[in-house]
Amino acid sequence: MDKKRIYSVQKHHTSKLHFDLRLEKAGVLKSWAIPKEPPKVQGERRLAIQTDDHPISFAFFEGKIEEGLYGAGKIEVWDKGTCEEVEWKENKIVIDIAGNKLNGRYVLIRFKPSKNSKNWLFFKKN
Repeated sequence: MDKKRIYSVQKHHTSKLHFDLRLEKAGVLKSWAIPKEPPKVQGERRLAIQTDDHPISFAFFEGKIEEGLYGAGKIEVWDKGTCEEVEWKENKIVIDIAGNKLNGRYVLIRFKPSKNSKNWLFFKKN
């Protein structure tokens, strides 16, 4: 296991409401947009679309991004805490999350094993 790192989920009110998963890795926040509320229990699976890395300072940002700017809309912290890396490979990430809403072992698996694929499956492991 690795050291504890920043974990957050931001509720992002844009033209389509979604949730932004943020995991600290190598000095940045690796990020995924999740169209539905993140899974709290085993058996729920969510699409997670990988997005651009964000600076660490963005982890707990709340506020409004003005129209015309990237990510325009209201952002609020939906969950926060720490995570520990169990496994981090090109097509599979396993993390232990200790948040206020999400707790336990979570997995991200890339749909197509290709660096170009942005679609991942996000779920809670037993």
